Amino acid sequence: MNYLMLAAWSEAATSSGEEAMAQAQMGSLIFSTVLLLVFFYFFMVRPQKKKEKEQKEMRDSIQIGDEVTTIGGITGIVVRKTEDTVVIETGGDRNKVRVKIWAVSENATKHDAPPEEGIKLKKKSNADD
Repeated sequence: MNYLMLAAWSEAATSSGEEAMAQAQMGSLIFSTVLLLVFFYFFMVRPQKKKEKEQKEMRDSIQIGDEVTTIGGITGIVVRKTEDTVVIETGGDRNKVRVKIWAVSENATKHDAPPEEGIKLKKKSNADD
């Protein structure tokens, strides 16, 4: 009789041990998946979005007279800008090429940075004193 009770107790302990092991493996799997997703976000997605934001700001700040380079390697001076296109004057023959604004990869002309909001507020508050 004791043997039957011992076998039943042993079987119950084994099945609960297997359940605990399965739960631990599932927890480890979930943790590693979340860790991988966090890694991808901080080292791949976030820097790409930052770069896209900088490119958009650069394209929005293009002005007439800026020297720009397209993704195809054409370099020239902006002579006209519309909402979605830019006309670039290239070379000594003064050829004009119209390209989409998304095709501009670099603006070689440096503009003065607009003053930041915090600096404006500080200057105004100092002027009031």
